[in-house]
Amino acid sequence: MPIGNLGGWTGFILIVIILLLFAAPKLPALAKNLGQSMRIFKSEMKQMKDDDASREQAAGPVPPTAAPGAPAADAPTDAPQPPAAEPRTDDERPDAGGHHLR
Repeated sequence: MPIGNLGGWTGFILIVIILLLFAAPKLPALAKNLGQSMRIFKSEMKQMKDDDASREQAAGPVPPTAAPGAPAADAPTDAPQPPAAEPRTDDERPDAGGHHLR
């Protein structure tokens, strides 16, 4: 016996009815647990924001930073730079198992 098209609103309504029939006794406990979880989440988020604010106050004003890739103002400019990596060819790259193709 074909059931037909149960997609969209028909399937949604059917699922809601089934949940209400079989899970009705557990719904108050689920709502209570959800409320407790939300309260804990909100308090943890507030605590994280307070911790960040107290760290910023303790650290004092942050000096402006240079553009990415530019040397820092207090860094020596004559320091040796690491050698640039040579690009790998397809033959030298490892495959998915970590084995080299060569």
